[in-house]
Amino acid sequence: MRLFSTSWTTFRVIMAWQPEREPLQQLVGYLKDALSGNDQNAQRYATMMLGQAKSSPATANYLAYILSDGPLLNDLGLSPSDSVLVRSSAAINLKNTIKASIKEYPQPSLLYIRSLALSALQDSKSQIRSFAGSVISEIVQKGGILGWPELLPELIALAGNHAGNISPETQEGAMSAMAKVCEDNKQSLDKDYHGQRPLSIIIPKLLEITSSSNPKVRAFALASINTFIPETSQSILASLDAILARLFHLANDPSDSVRRNVCRSFTQLVDVRPETVKPHMGGLVDYFVLQQRNTDDPDLALDAAEFWLCVGENEQLCPSLGPYLGQIVPVLLESMVYDEEDILRFEGEADNADQEDRPEDLKPQFATTKTPRLATNGQLGTNGEATPSAINGDLLTGDDLSEGEIEEDDDGNAGNLEDRWNLRKCSAAALDVLASHFHGAVFAVTLPYLTENLRHPDWTNREAAVLAIGAVADGCMEAVMPHLPDLVPYLLSLLNDREPVVRLITCWALGRYSSWASHLQDSSDRKRYFEPMMEGILNKMLDRNKRVQEAAASAFANLEEKATKGLTPYCGPIIRQFVQCFGRYKDRNMFILYDCVQTLAEHVGPALAQQGLIDALMPAIIQRWSKVSDRSQEIFPLLECLSYVATALGDAFSPFAIPVFARCIRIIHQGLEEYVRSINNTAFDKPSKDFLVTSLDLLSAIIQALDNGKAAELVETSQPRFFDLLLFCMEDPSNDVRQSSYALLGDCAVNISSQLQPFLPALVPVLIQQLDLDNLQDQDTEQGFSVINNACWSCGEIAMNEDAEMGPYVEQIYQRLVGIISNPEVPTSVNENAVIALGRLGVHCSQSLAPHLGEFGRSFLLIIGPVEYTEERAHAFLGFNRTVERNPQAMEACLLDYFKASASFARHSNSNLNNRGNVAESFQRNLVGYKGLIPNFESFLQQLPERDVEKLRGSFDL
Repeated sequence: MRLFSTSWTTFRVIMAWQPEREPLQQLVGYLKDALSGNDQNAQRYATMMLGQAKSSPATANYLAYILSDGPLLNDLGLSPSDSVLVRSSAAINLKNTIKASIKEYPQPSLLYIRSLALSALQDSKSQIRSFAGSVISEIVQKGGILGWPELLPELIALAGNHAGNISPETQEGAMSAMAKVCEDNKQSLDKDYHGQRPLSIIIPKLLEITSSSNPKVRAFALASINTFIPETSQSILASLDAILARLFHLANDPSDSVRRNVCRSFTQLVDVRPETVKPHMGGLVDYFVLQQRNTDDPDLALDAAEFWLCVGENEQLCPSLGPYLGQIVPVLLESMVYDEEDILRFEGEADNADQEDRPEDLKPQFATTKTPRLATNGQLGTNGEATPSAINGDLLTGDDLSEGEIEEDDDGNAGNLEDRWNLRKCSAAALDVLASHFHGAVFAVTLPYLTENLRHPDWTNREAAVLAIGAVADGCMEAVMPHLPDLVPYLLSLLNDREPVVRLITCWALGRYSSWASHLQDSSDRKRYFEPMMEGILNKMLDRNKRVQEAAASAFANLEEKATKGLTPYCGPIIRQFVQCFGRYKDRNMFILYDCVQTLAEHVGPALAQQGLIDALMPAIIQRWSKVSDRSQEIFPLLECLSYVATALGDAFSPFAIPVFARCIRIIHQGLEEYVRSINNTAFDKPSKDFLVTSLDLLSAIIQALDNGKAAELVETSQPRFFDLLLFCMEDPSNDVRQSSYALLGDCAVNISSQLQPFLPALVPVLIQQLDLDNLQDQDTEQGFSVINNACWSCGEIAMNEDAEMGPYVEQIYQRLVGIISNPEVPTSVNENAVIALGRLGVHCSQSLAPHLGEFGRSFLLIIGPVEYTEERAHAFLGFNRTVERNPQAMEACLLDYFKASASFARHSNSNLNNRGNVAESFQRNLVGYKGLIPNFESFLQQLPERDVEKLRGSFDL
């Protein structure tokens, strides 16, 4: 009996099209081979044939027929497991086909696919029902809500068992599909269609379905509601009281899946409507403590732990947890102990430092995002860190999988269990957040646990106690400090613990306290605590276990960040240990070793330029450099590391510069060629832009580090030509590549201006185009501003060093820069760099800028006011003053501001500025000139603050 209200039109369509046996059999074979890993050749061939089959209009019909288990499949002799595999493969291919070409489907075909996808929701296999829901959601996503208006009412009717005779499997399938439609179409469902929003109807219906007798249906319904809570739409706000009522009703549901979604609901409400949660905090604390102690369902416990993390990060709600720390902290500490599965995996972990890494052990590597070049002290923007609570997960987990069923959304991380977000990590993060807010109060609750477990004979308890010590380090430092003289030596002893996992966590915890140790003022205290800590972590970088090596290297990088130049006296032993690590580390740990080297170089700087240190470190790096291929992902951190080393060594890097520079040029050339090839032929994959970014950054570092003559020689002998490659990179579609390109352009202007000069006619028009805000893409505005920021900076450097060449471009550059500083949406630091570039343009081109002075004078003074007094700021005022000197009348509307800026320069500018005298003289000439122009000059001065008048009289003879 068909459970769906298929119209006669759809029924006739279904009866009109029937598959042919031979193409069906072929397609089934390809689908089976495509998901089978037994024969890679057959798999590749099947994938190719499936790709070709997509060009046939009938393919989507065949795929829908296979998904719905059409009658002819029974004649093909498939085993039960193969049948599920083939039908799952058909669903995946059907979804991809719909995504690519649904608009080309004839209406009869679309009706046919819809009908069979709906019928598959009643399949006995939960995997097939899930895949059918994905297909349905894709149809809605590509065809629009109005393209299938009867779908949502039908799914709601089936999930809610309105007819009274819907099977539990069909209810689950319909509600699962509804959940996917909600997840994939959040914005579309909350749009106004002829005065009605679908979401305003859906939310009440979903609330009704949470009363279903089927626990999976209840869980899916609540998960669907959770999809919309973060959106804070009017439909959600209107139903907020009803949602809260249902949550409290479902809080004690016997189903773990339902309670899991209850936990998620409250956690989301903390983010979007904390005031709804606060009155119930006492009861919620009891509830979430109970759920987190659910040892039968670790996913439920994790969702409960997420609540503490979310509340702890909410300034409005966090204080309300204060009275309940005695309940919350103990459950967090309990949850930080490894579970039985982890114990079996880690206990007695073998020494493996000499074993080669497997390919799956290596994580993907990416170039780090560079800080924009700032000629100012401004901040481009706040880069928020991803919160631990932002985890990926299915709406529901734990569905029973029958024979042959496969996971639909496998995240592919099975081989990296230690990297997964879990209850233990979430609890430690929550303890960290609470410690940062409540400080000593958290440590007071934690201390008895530490006393009991730090020396526990069971390694799991010792390890969890060390984790707790590290977790409270930042927030409870003052409370912990009296205990550190005893605690640090004990932690150092744990570096030799028999269990690698204890040594690992001890390295991490010591790294968390490295700030305390590195800032000890008494020399005897440093010898007693800091030096043993540094030595202990360094030694563990050569532990016999690779994971301990990694943790130690990470901890040492943390110590480097905290100790900074305090490590200068210890560079010798540190470098010697790094060199040993280069000789012993396998591929994976090389990445963190590069970080250690570059962090040391960043903080001790020229102290590394001692010949003995260079002779020890550089051969080890170059030896590794020679082993890494140009297309290896290891090249990214290696190039970044060399950038910091080159900067630290300065001209002492010159013996290594020629081959390094040439290789960077080769990598850039190869990357550009591969990109052009991929554009012209879609059969080629687009190369990673990180090859370009890291190479450009290293070229910048070398050009800054070397004597200008040596840098110029490298550029002049480059093949292909250096500036030809730079021009291509400046026009690259990647923001990261362009950001690094304009940084390199500015460095060239500063250091090798003679070599840059012949190429300016080709480069400057591209630079001007980059300064056009109209080219900024909405989807990547923040990163786009970083590119514009560097373009402004490089423009200012070129203006200072290439005076004769800028004349033909002054008008265009002026228009672009004024467009930036007059736009209220532009970040402060970009505005500051733009006005500095505009001012520096006036140093040699004031005659061209003078007619425009009345347009930008006030904005210039307003924006540059807060900027730190640097050489760049002084250059900008020198150019501005020369422009004012050519058109003094244009400043009438902001003359008082100009006099205030003059007094501020006299008051704050550093006498060590190289060009301070020139700038002061330019102020002097203009102020004296205005004294002769203003009829009643003394009365004019009286409009200024008295201290400004005194400074002007004293500094400029007024």
